[in-house]
Amino acid sequence: MAGPIPTFRLEARALAQGFAPVAGVDEAGRGPLAGPVVAAAVILDPEAIPAGLADSKVLDAARREALYEAISASALACAIASSAPARIDATDIRKATLHAMTRAVAALALPARHVLVDGRDVPPLPLGVSGEAIVDGDALVLSIAAASILAKVHRDRLMRHVGLVHPAYGFAVHKGYGTKAHREAIALHGPTHHHRMTFGSLKPRAG
Repeated sequence: MAGPIPTFRLEARALAQGFAPVAGVDEAGRGPLAGPVVAAAVILDPEAIPAGLADSKVLDAARREALYEAISASALACAIASSAPARIDATDIRKATLHAMTRAVAALALPARHVLVDGRDVPPLPLGVSGEAIVDGDALVLSIAAASILAKVHRDRLMRHVGLVHPAYGFAVHKGYGTKAHREAIALHGPTHHHRMTFGSLKPRAG
């Protein structure tokens, strides 16, 4: 595992200021040609943080799966929400991502008082909830790293299921990203309702 090691520093600061509980929020699937964008919100228990939390992108699939189970079992609360390809096409990927994040935060069984969000945007939050955007937060903040793992594993599972329904596209392998094999499958079979028709080579051409 390479890269920085995330810490609980920002969560501890917020807790010390009276903002408890604190949730980390992240997404998976902004870039693919198919499938939903998935967001997760996680409130870690400061006394039971799973060892090895890191940005999901630096973990292999087996480690992500193991941590998914550990986070789900130990967190004070966690929730997952998604925005479907139809919403992505009807709005845009940024708005669809923020919509999923808002729903994930709202779905927490233990309402958060403060949220730490990966990236540059804070989604619309319930009344009384404050938010903070942290660039590269999934690599720096433990709660966001946990959310990144939940979102990634959940989305990968969804795409494997889509692959069972549409075996010709190889979704279980590329998870909807625009690989050469995926683009060739689209050219041969056409897009499914799981594809984002405003993305990449699927985007309508003017004229």
